[in-house]
Amino acid sequence: MDQQIRLVEAKYKKEAILPFEIGDTLKVWVKIIEGDRERLQAYEGTVISIRGKGINKSFIVRKISYGVGVERIFLLNSPRIDHVDIIRKAKVRRAKLYYLRNKVGKKARLVERLGVKIPKHSDLVKNIAEENKAAE
Repeated sequence: MDQQIRLVEAKYKKEAILPFEIGDTLKVWVKIIEGDRERLQAYEGTVISIRGKGINKSFIVRKISYGVGVERIFLLNSPRIDHVDIIRKAKVRRAKLYYLRNKVGKKARLVERLGVKIPKHSDLVKNIAEENKAAE
């Protein structure tokens, strides 16, 4: 049964998503369809939760917009997500950062992890293309 599930999931799973963690500040590029046009819209915020596994994996990104906290849930393997950029990495000691909902201003800041190399989306795409060429 597990093998059948993995085969179905492999068809829908995205390879070109950067590995991010709780507390990272992300810029999620979402495809917006308006009539017959399609455009990309950026949603930047802090990852406060990651849940699920496989193709059901989802994450919550929280940002402050005009003084109001806004949270959005994204499915990691959704066709609506074009790509994800990691802006900065933070040092956190919790699996879920729901406590940030009650914090405002400087109290809601997370300590940045310095000296950590932040991968870029373009590098990931190049690596996947090279692996595909080598496999052929």
